[in-house]
Amino acid sequence: MAIAKEVELGQAVYSKTVLRLYDLWVLGLSNRFIWQCPTPRLLAHFNKHISANHLDVGVGTGYFLNRCHFPSTAIRLGLMDLNRNSLEVTAARVARYRPLQFHCNVLDEIHVVTDKFDTISLNYLFHCLPGKLTEKLSAMDHVCALLSDSGTVFGSTILSKGVHKNTMAKKLMAIYNKKGILSNAEDCKEDLETYLASRFNKYFIGIQGCVALFSAKDRR
Repeated sequence: MAIAKEVELGQAVYSKTVLRLYDLWVLGLSNRFIWQCPTPRLLAHFNKHISANHLDVGVGTGYFLNRCHFPSTAIRLGLMDLNRNSLEVTAARVARYRPLQFHCNVLDEIHVVTDKFDTISLNYLFHCLPGKLTEKLSAMDHVCALLSDSGTVFGSTILSKGVHKNTMAKKLMAIYNKKGILSNAEDCKEDLETYLASRFNKYFIGIQGCVALFSAKDRR
């Protein structure tokens, strides 16, 4: 199956019906009991790095943007996703910020004419993209074309290799990978670190449960 088709299938699962259940199932239950990285931990990571000039990539339902603490009231916010349902739901949820919207496939080069952003987040994106992590990380190359020289990119992703998985995590990850909802059977911290070390002078990776939380700045 061509990568483009896999991308379409992976994002197509996020219908408006699924998005209405996402916060409860993924952020409320799965993160705490299955992936063992409670959502407040992810929100704390988000709050630590976000700027008032921010681009969110792979927007989901806009949960973190809705709850985070921007460091200024003068907010410039961009939303980027291939799934129009996610863009619509998130844009409505954070309408008070009048967000810019970009409909893009991040595995392709991004041709967007806009001012650069001081922070870019990619939360729970890479494990949804098809292919090996070494290939999927090209998405970060593409979005970082929109990152300011002093900017920070950060996010999180569910890993499969080299992390502790309880019984529920093993079973659910296998099901999700079979259905194409996840594509992370070979994803590991080592591949993420190799990539970040090759692109940035400063980076951080923390592991909690099955989840890698990362940040990077000072591009090489």
